[in-house]
Amino acid sequence: MTAQRFPADRGAYVRTNAWLAALAMAGAMAVLWAMGNAHVWTGAVAGLAAIALRAWYLASEELAAVWELEGGTLTGPGGRRVPLGQVETVRKMGSFVQLVTRGGDKHLIKYQADPDATVAAIERAAA
Repeated sequence: MTAQRFPADRGAYVRTNAWLAALAMAGAMAVLWAMGNAHVWTGAVAGLAAIALRAWYLASEELAAVWELEGGTLTGPGGRRVPLGQVETVRKMGSFVQLVTRGGDKHLIKYQADPDATVAAIERAAA
């Protein structure tokens, strides 16, 4: 059986960071408004700049992450190894898939183009 690969998807990365930027912009504007600042619009600029810089800085690392499912084990970046027999919960969280083991360890398979398909593939392999 060949390994199933779950690479990070650039489109999912951009969409996730666009949502983060929108939330950061709204949050920063709300804080400035609550403080009585006359230049509330600067919160939008600051929120967008912060998330854009963060996304640019982390892109090479996040988009290089690949998880592989082979032989009853999920192997991920940084030497992570998760035996499927230890997986208690698999759930979708936006473009992420969260794995929770029986021991309480949590792992994120980030920026999936189709997180529902990733969840289904892991659940099928674990069954």
